[in-house]
Amino acid sequence: MGLIALRNVMLWHQITFIPDMEGTSSCASGEGGGGRYFLHLVALNLPFSGDMRADFQCFQQAQLAGLTSTYRAFLSSHLQDLATVVRKTDRHHLPIVNLKGEILFNNWESIFNGNGGQFNIHVPIYSFDGRNVMTDPSWPQKVIWHGSTANGIRLVSNYCEAWHTADTGAMGQASPLKTGKLLDQKVYSCSNQFIVLCIENSFVSDPQGK
Repeated sequence: MGLIALRNVMLWHQITFIPDMEGTSSCASGEGGGGRYFLHLVALNLPFSGDMRADFQCFQQAQLAGLTSTYRAFLSSHLQDLATVVRKTDRHHLPIVNLKGEILFNNWESIFNGNGGQFNIHVPIYSFDGRNVMTDPSWPQKVIWHGSTANGIRLVSNYCEAWHTADTGAMGQASPLKTGKLLDQKVYSCSNQFIVLCIENSFVSDPQGK
């Protein structure tokens, strides 16, 4: 084969291969073995009070961990209900997994079926730096902020003024992990420092943050 012909063959392979790579990297979800896709649920590396820029923190910590997808806070905000944080086309068929790929929920919608987001407490939830938030002492209070009803609808009276205050008198909806639920309905002062979760998706993070 001549040099020109060989070069044309190599160029053809590059042209046909690159779109597949780009299609994978732009997908909302992670990819597992056999081309299976899923969405990761990961905790921030430190606990936070009710005054947080959670979307920005999720985006930044994911980038620092070498994760290429966009991550949003597992919180209801003044702009969006928690149940709609993941785009509609990905809510029904993608499993929700931890950082190591272990399944927490069959899909996004199953978290909001009214049972409080019940999950297997023997499947750990990891932070972006790989620690188990259920056992690591960096999170002394094993409670997660969410600011939502059991169906993932925002609770404007209990979401720490749209996650902008740590005042003792302000209240936020949260869930003790010992209940085995992500959306248990307990109210706490926004001065508490609790676990904040992030969910992988395809939306660009709000530059204003939460």
